[in-house]
Order: sequence, then structure tokens, then C-alpha cells
Amino acid sequence: MKTFITGATGFIGASIARELLSEGREVRVLVRAGSDTSNLTGLDLELHTGDLRDRESLVKGLKGCDVLYHAAADYRLWTRTPQEMYRINVEGTAAILDAALANGLTRVVYTSSVGTLGNPGDGTPGSETTPVTMADMVGHYKKSKFLAEREAEKYISKGLPLVIVNPSTPVGPLDIKPTPTGKIIVDFLNRRMPAYLDTGLNIIAVEDCARGHILAERKGRIGEKYILGNTNLTLREIFVLLAEITGLPAPKVSLPYTPILLAAHLNEALSKITGREPLIPLAGVQMAAKFMYFDSSKAIRELGLPQTSVRTALERAVEWFRGHGYA
Repeated sequence: MKTFITGATGFIGASIARELLSEGREVRVLVRAGSDTSNLTGLDLELHTGDLRDRESLVKGLKGCDVLYHAAADYRLWTRTPQEMYRINVEGTAAILDAALANGLTRVVYTSSVGTLGNPGDGTPGSETTPVTMADMVGHYKKSKFLAEREAEKYISKGLPLVIVNPSTPVGPLDIKPTPTGKIIVDFLNRRMPAYLDTGLNIIAVEDCARGHILAERKGRIGEKYILGNTNLTLREIFVLLAEITGLPAPKVSLPYTPILLAAHLNEALSKITGREPLIPLAGVQMAAKFMYFDSSKAIRELGLPQTSVRTALERAVEWFRGHGYA
């Protein structure tokens, strides 16, 4: 059985590839021309050059494959060209799923995000069934992923055997960019995190997140969503854990929200002029207004989602970032 992965050069996708290879699966991955493939170095897999914006390359890549993991996404809190993010996240998702339908794949796992789900924001965990609308989406990344999930649902109705997974906040090795959460860890390691906002996240080890994808392929019910998460923690609690792991001091100052929001608006306006990424991404600050807590009990119950301790996940992230020159 040959499996096709999009996004395998990235954080979650590279972890999925390793999990599949460890089981002896035959893996083919989509890579764009000129992509950084360092996350795939030494892996026994097939590289297929193509692009989510090129449907023909996707059809060719899926030839002879039985399973698709669509984990590719443009994940940034700020971009100079929002339309390009929608092309990749929304139109690209429709293109790869259309190619999967045309090739008659037996199972598709689509990587969405907890950002597309409803969340009360007051510390009450959101679930797969918490009400949500487009109006709840903050920033172009969340909006584009929300629309992409709607595309996935359309293809389910067309008969594509697809399962949706909604990862929370993975941490661990291979966070090459790094992701916004990885950047928080890197900034902490480099003593660039003197204070914090009063917010919270759901953390999961990236290896567990990858395993959750594979369990969704095997055990997930077609058309269902599964939150791949573990522990809900305040940002302060995350920094305390990092302090215990590293011996570095945790920031003790909690910043008021309104002045930071104003600063983010000013940063955003300046970035539109300079074209440089803002020091304080507006979308990130707006997201921090809510405690992004989620309930992953459905995935634990139905899929057997593993729950490696968050401390272990953070230890592995710290070790990887330090070992690869980020700190």
C-alpha cells in the first residue's frame, strides 16, 4: 500500500512520514521545486515534485497510491499576500481532494486545525461539536483553514472516504520554520520573552499528533472530526515548565491586553508599508484574547490517541532547537 503525503517537509508532515516509515509503509511525498527538504534527509521515501496550485502534478503524484495525508498548509500569523494563503490552503485543498477522488483513493486524512472549531474562550474546552461560524475566525490563517475544512466536507458528500483531524498545538522535534508556538519556545531559550499575555493553549507532543493521524486513517469514522490534543495549560504554566526544564527564569510579568493589542495594530500598519513581518502579529494577539482550550476525549476514546506528557514534549522540543542552532 503506497501512501502520499503533502506537507512532509514541514513539522507535522515530517513526523507523519517517520511514523509511517517505521511501520514499513511505502511513502511518496509532495515537494515543491526548491523546497527545504532537510526534514526528509536520510528517509527511505519517494519525492514527487509538484505544487498544490498545479492539479496535474497532484493527479500524477497520486497515481498508484491508496491513501492520502493532506497535511500541507501555509501556516503564518502574518503575510504580505493573503490571497496566496487562500490559494494554498483553500484552493490547494480542493485540488488535492479532487485528484484523490479522481484516483479512487481508499482513505484520506485531512489535517485541519482546532482554530476552525468553536471555542467558548473562557477556559471551557471546545469540542468537535461546539458551534462556530466564519465570524469567529481571527486572521487569514484561521479563515483560510475554516474555508478549507468546508471544502473537505464537500468532498465527503461526493463520496471521498475522508476523515478530518484537528491538531491543537504540537511541540517537539522537526519544527523547522519554526511554527508560531515553536517561536515562543525559541524566544524563551534566547531570553527574548520578558513578559506574557494571560492566555492558554492545548499542547500535544508532535509524535502523538502524527500517530493520531495514522489512527484516524485506521479507526476514524468517515466524515467525522477528531481533536488531536492533550493538556490545556496557561501560557504562564508553559513558561514554568520550560524554566524547570532549562534552568532559565520564567517571565513573571503579565501584560495588560489592551496596550498590546494597540501595539499590534501599529505594528501591522507599519508592516504594510515596509513589507517586513511585524514584531507583534495582530492575529496572534487577537487569538490570545481567548483561552484556546480543547477536549480531545473523542480521539482518545475512538482512536486511542496517545497522551505523552507535555513536559516530555517540551523537553524534546528544547533539545531539538538547541541541537539545531536555534538557541
